[in-house]
Amino acid sequence: MLEATRAGGERRMLKVQGLRGWYGETLALERIDLEVREGEVVCLLGRNGAGKTTTLRAITGLLARRQGLIEVQGRPTTGMPPEAIARLGVAYCPEERGIFASLTTEENLLLPPVLRPGGLSVQEIYEIFPNLHNRRRSPGTRLSGGEQQMLAIGRILRTGCRLLLLDEPTEGLAPVIVEKIGQTIRLLRERGFTVLMVEQNFRFAASLADRFYVIEEGRVAGHFRQDELATRRAEVEALVGL
Repeated sequence: MLEATRAGGERRMLKVQGLRGWYGETLALERIDLEVREGEVVCLLGRNGAGKTTTLRAITGLLARRQGLIEVQGRPTTGMPPEAIARLGVAYCPEERGIFASLTTEENLLLPPVLRPGGLSVQEIYEIFPNLHNRRRSPGTRLSGGEQQMLAIGRILRTGCRLLLLDEPTEGLAPVIVEKIGQTIRLLRERGFTVLMVEQNFRFAASLADRFYVIEEGRVAGHFRQDELATRRAEVEALVGL
């Protein structure tokens, strides 16, 4: 049984139990058990190929073959298509970002549909990411890697989502941009968003997340809270290969 969490509300936003997933005939997820409570930032850690991104894809319905329990706010979603899961308030920001080079920043921002009430307005997104306002008429090809990441996160905030799945949000970014992404995630948590993220930058994750799950060979190999980092550091470093 999963222990009570230090941070976040009492309401469970996401529950995953006994999740298995395949790419074709290849078993990629052997057993994933995790939960995320409303208002938490939870991080999936692990080596490359461990199954972290596949877990996010399974939650969003993008992994076609999956078994086990996935619940969003108490509603089973394992058999749902991706568009139905998105309408429940789940949004996925992939590592590759998916910025359309032929569209301007603002056109990219306006591209996703609003699926639920409560999404941020374009002006609110510009307040969070002033760089995007300054570059709103620039084509996607002219944005830096950091600006593309800001745009990818800002874009899903329009949809009305409440659970954000972020895959490697700091990958390849300069330290000053990494700091800005961290500030943004903290701000989103303060505004009531819930975040489940995959992150290789352990130092970044350690300063931000409330709880951590270590994924190894398609299984949860470890689970610990932010306040346990100091006492379990050797164990954590061994699990994530530091």
